[in-house]
Amino acid sequence: MATDHTLTHFDAQGQAHMVDVAAKPATHRVAVARGCIRMQATTLALIVQGQARKGDVISVARLAGIMAAKKTSDLIPLCHPLALTRVALDLSEQPDLPGIACTATVETVGPTGVEMEALTAVQVALLTVYDMCKAVDRGMVMTDVKVLEKHGGKSGSWVAGE
Repeated sequence: MATDHTLTHFDAQGQAHMVDVAAKPATHRVAVARGCIRMQATTLALIVQGQARKGDVISVARLAGIMAAKKTSDLIPLCHPLALTRVALDLSEQPDLPGIACTATVETVGPTGVEMEALTAVQVALLTVYDMCKAVDRGMVMTDVKVLEKHGGKSGSWVAGE
């Protein structure tokens, strides 16, 4: 895939602006993002066993990620507000880290992509895990947050590593 090397969020005078997507056709757009949070093995055990003081860490983090995807344009100044048709988060135990991996899949039908919504969903879900477990493990580290794939629009499909 050819890459355009211009930054679209700046006008001819170098001023930041929201990209005009009015003339772009509405297409089915999908983005998948992933990230991890590393923690002590004992912290992971508390989460998996459902013994965290603040409750079900995975369920709360999943809901936080979904809510965050819907609020992305409120958080990132030049993002368009989008009508999302699907937000799905998978949070899974990663004993080898040890930690939790979070994968977000976000979809819409519209004139612009949903990569930022997927990234925001992952990051806020991981922040929620941190918040719920910080009393027992302040050294947790969020890492490797990235877009894995995107589909739709003029540029078509892109998959990391291809």
